[in-house]
Amino acid sequence: MKKHLVIALFLFIYSSLNAQTFEAKVDSLISVTFKDKTSPGGAFLIAKNGKPVYRKSFGKANLELGVDLNNESIFQLGSITKQFTAISILMLAEQGKISLDAPVKRYIPDYPNGENITVHHLLTHTSGIKDFTKMKNLQQIAQKDLNPKEVIDFFKNETPNFLPGEKFEYNNSGYVILGYLIELTSGETYENYIQKHIFEKLGMKNSRYASDRSLIKNRAYGYQLKNNVYVNKSVISFNIPYASGSLMSTTGDMLIWQNALKNNLLLQPATAKKAFTKYSLNNGEHFSYGYGWHIKTINEIESRDHGGSIFGFKSMAVYIPTEDIYVIALTNCDCNSPTELTRDLAKVALSYFKD
Repeated sequence: MKKHLVIALFLFIYSSLNAQTFEAKVDSLISVTFKDKTSPGGAFLIAKNGKPVYRKSFGKANLELGVDLNNESIFQLGSITKQFTAISILMLAEQGKISLDAPVKRYIPDYPNGENITVHHLLTHTSGIKDFTKMKNLQQIAQKDLNPKEVIDFFKNETPNFLPGEKFEYNNSGYVILGYLIELTSGETYENYIQKHIFEKLGMKNSRYASDRSLIKNRAYGYQLKNNVYVNKSVISFNIPYASGSLMSTTGDMLIWQNALKNNLLLQPATAKKAFTKYSLNNGEHFSYGYGWHIKTINEIESRDHGGSIFGFKSMAVYIPTEDIYVIALTNCDCNSPTELTRDLAKVALSYFKD
């Protein structure tokens, strides 16, 4: 009996020390970038087997009022929004309301070259459509509350960058079109569809379509650094990034999202797999993007990741499926990119929690 107690005590002490060491290691990595408690900062969460093993926030949610960020702070996600758009398309595909192989022309009859661009091309950034965020006249519409069709009309007649399926080139325009397809095939607005069929269904109570006018409890305010001085983020209409980048969430809600994907709460496993598959170009060459996720590796282990950037905010999330490790960082200054930091944190988590 004494022998068993000694072993149990040893394991408890070892586990406690290991946890403290892990926390200290993560703290030290984050503090390199987020050491100034008076500046905008970020919220970080690391989960193993669906449960948080680290969750902390650093810096200010509001500089003018001196309010600290906390673990319930709500950030704009930027392009991580594309995950929700892609999964929504797959949900509608399961219901037979949309076909991944269908040409865009089936849904938008007047779209240029719409007979050759498929829904699959839009999902994988292989459509060749001009990315409207790179157009010089973007400022003309940036603050206008255009409807989805009007946003599409803004870029649809631009000369394509390449033929559909010829190259992979990250493209926000394609995901704007996907948002419009969700509306056309579901009969609901994109905002309402995501709210009802994902956020409410999964219990993501702190997630929503972005707004600068609505009162949002625990909002993290966005900042930019101009001439070494923090300023409030540039104002845009969220109708413009739309389905490519207009959602808000917390680290906790994003863990709910990841767990729902892992447990196939929204899709059948065979359908969900399509989001996490590497696809091929017309010439047979593979590229490292599925539907809404980059498919990469960390320490030679397959990972799924995606970042986001929108005025005042940057984000990054990494998932390692074989180890069920999830790392997400949300920041409220677009001067701080958490991309490499998040991947470094995933490496640390691998070293401590690899099965």
